[in-house]
Amino acid sequence: MRTPISTPNPGVILILAASILWGTTGTTQALAPSGAEPQAIGAARLAVGGTALLVYALSRGSLKGDWLKINTLIAGASMAAYQPFFFAGVARTGVAVGTIVALGSAPILAGMMSFLAGGERPGRRWAIATALAVLGCSLLVASGTSMQVDPLGLLLALGAGASYAAFAVASKGLLEHKPPEAVMAVVFCLGAVLLLPTLLKADLSWLRQARGLGVVLHLGLVTVALAYSLFARGLRHVPVSTAATLTLMEPLTAGLLGVFLLGERLTPLGLVGVLLVFSGLALLSIGKPVRNA
Repeated sequence: MRTPISTPNPGVILILAASILWGTTGTTQALAPSGAEPQAIGAARLAVGGTALLVYALSRGSLKGDWLKINTLIAGASMAAYQPFFFAGVARTGVAVGTIVALGSAPILAGMMSFLAGGERPGRRWAIATALAVLGCSLLVASGTSMQVDPLGLLLALGAGASYAAFAVASKGLLEHKPPEAVMAVVFCLGAVLLLPTLLKADLSWLRQARGLGVVLHLGLVTVALAYSLFARGLRHVPVSTAATLTLMEPLTAGLLGVFLLGERLTPLGLVGVLLVFSGLALLSIGKPVRNA
C-alpha cells in the first residue's frame, strides 16, 4: 500500500510566491538613481502599489461595506510604521543586524500576537521550522558582513518586526469578511496617506529619470500590488504564524539575486544559511497543515 504524498497547502504556495517577489525589492532599490533616498522610495512604493490595488478593487466592485474597523486602522498604521522603523533601524545598527532583527522577530511576534488575538496555536512543527529559518536567515544576512550593535537601532528594527506582525494579524481578521484585493487596497491606501508627509518633503527629482520611474513602478506594481494580492489570498488559508515564517523566503531570494545579478559572493556560512532556510520552509510547507485552535 502506497503512502500518499503530502503536497503544500495552496495558501503556502501563494505566500511563497509573494515572498519571492518581495525578495526582488533590494536588488531593484540598488538600481535606483543616485539621490533616491530609501524612505522616499518606500513611500513612493506604497503610493503606487496602493493606487494600483485601489483601481483593481474598484473595477471588481469589492470595496462595498463598512471599513471603519479597528483592524483596518491597525493594518494600515502598521504597514506605514514598518517603513520608517526598518530604514531607521538599518541606518543605526547596519544592514545585517537590522535585517536579522526585523525579519527574524516578525514570525515569532506574529505567533504570539495571533495566539493572543485569535487563539491560534502554532505547534511544535512551526516552532522547529521557524527556528531553522530564522537561524538560516541570520547566517545568510550576516555572512561576510561586519556587524555593529546599536541599542536604539535594535529597538527600531524590533519595531519593524512588530509592525509587520501586527499588519499580518489585523489583515487576517479583515480577510474573514472582505475580499483579498479590497483588504489590501484599503490597507495600503491608508498606509500611503499616513506616509504622505514623508513623500511631500522628499526630493523626487530622480523620478524624472526613466530608471527611477522604472524602479518605483516595479516596486509598486510587482512587490506591492501583485505580491500582497498573492499574500492576502494565501493568508486566508494558513495561520498568521505560518504565513510570517514563510515570508523568510524573501531574504533567501534577495540573497540569491545578490549573488547571481549583483555579483555578490556567497560564503560557506551563507551557504549553510541558505540550506537552513530551505529546510525550515520545506518542513513548514510539506505535510499536515498547522491547525488553528
